[in-house]
Amino acid sequence: MANVVVVGAQWGDEGKGKIVDWLSERADIVARFQGGHNAGHTLVVDGTVYKLHALPSGVVRGGKLSVIGNGVVLDPWHLLSEIATLRDQGVEITPDTLMIAENTPLILPFHGALDRAREAASQAGTKIGTTGRGIGPAYEDKVGRRAVRVGDLADRDVLAARIDRALVHHDALQRGLGMGPVDRDALIADLLAIATDVLPFAGPVWKRMDDARRAGRRILFEGAQGALLDIDFGTYPFVTSSNVIAGQAATGVGLGPGAIDFVLGIVKAYTTRVGEGPFPTELLDEDGQRLGERGHEFGTTTGRKRRCGWFDAALVRQTVATSGMTGIALTKLDVLDGFARLKLCVGYDLDGTRLDHLPTAAEAQARCVPVYEEMEGWSDSTEGARSWNDLPGAAVKYVRRVEELVRCPVALLSTSPEREDTILVTDPFED
Repeated sequence: MANVVVVGAQWGDEGKGKIVDWLSERADIVARFQGGHNAGHTLVVDGTVYKLHALPSGVVRGGKLSVIGNGVVLDPWHLLSEIATLRDQGVEITPDTLMIAENTPLILPFHGALDRAREAASQAGTKIGTTGRGIGPAYEDKVGRRAVRVGDLADRDVLAARIDRALVHHDALQRGLGMGPVDRDALIADLLAIATDVLPFAGPVWKRMDDARRAGRRILFEGAQGALLDIDFGTYPFVTSSNVIAGQAATGVGLGPGAIDFVLGIVKAYTTRVGEGPFPTELLDEDGQRLGERGHEFGTTTGRKRRCGWFDAALVRQTVATSGMTGIALTKLDVLDGFARLKLCVGYDLDGTRLDHLPTAAEAQARCVPVYEEMEGWSDSTEGARSWNDLPGAAVKYVRRVEELVRCPVALLSTSPEREDTILVTDPFED
């Protein structure tokens, strides 16, 4: 039996939620290993739509343990609100079905205030496109050793000491941005008020995961965002504040790298991006508009319209390498139905030099012109296809060419938001 990491291979929004839910049927544990509630997963199960942000996708499936690992930053108020929403939809969430690492850093209200103030103060061209939910500042506090963590909620004196340490830093920042100091006592009171609701879920996730692995339990590691938003290997500085690539899965829950057996990269059949930053294959024409409308390209978390473009094989080839992907899950193939011609980016032209990868510097990335390879499109529908025989010949050729260009085989092919509309080539848990 294999333990599987699922990671987005583009800028996020690749359809990870559906794939994770589909795979969770085979898993015993679904563990979230990085990110905050700035990412969203939309799941459609038996006609019911679930929108998740902080919780792992496994919570909507009974009999699974869902885990929020130490690699996540967690807004406790949002967590409780999300739990309440899902309970109203009939989902059972208890300490038996959800466990939160006690060393998970918390996102506090001043993190969000700082996030939004910085973005508002940024000049045109320097804005990151943050959701303003405090994820970046919370990760800064983690690295700066001034974070308040889930386990700190159990002791008022410890909590107060952690808050005091953080406010030495944050009060000075807020003054510099023209904001008043944080109300220390009110914040402590607010945290203590929710502690009794949060702490029953807290525990040593690393130990639970180690015990599960030794017992042969199947673990599905779930990330947020996409690999091109990785703090080290993404389109920096227009990235998220954590490591998104597959290597973070082990660190983010307290396991060693030997716990990872299969890395599944989720790849959309075209390319989208939310927020600022370079996007070589972006389409600002009717084709881009058509992709956005057919793909319903609006963010789960913010509702922001996503930028759309042709498939960038050069970028996905990079993420295949940096995450060590074993196979890819190709999603939203049906959005390409009806295009007479399709384009695949195979590299870039940078000031007259041909590149097979995106350069590191943001300024150089912005000057890259995509080099395209064209393919014949198809007129027949691929929506709902559940076998290769259901696909038009041109669609099969497109998928095969994607495999060649990104240097990774297709393990799953998704043809609609419905979980059953999936063509399974390789079961990652049986690899």
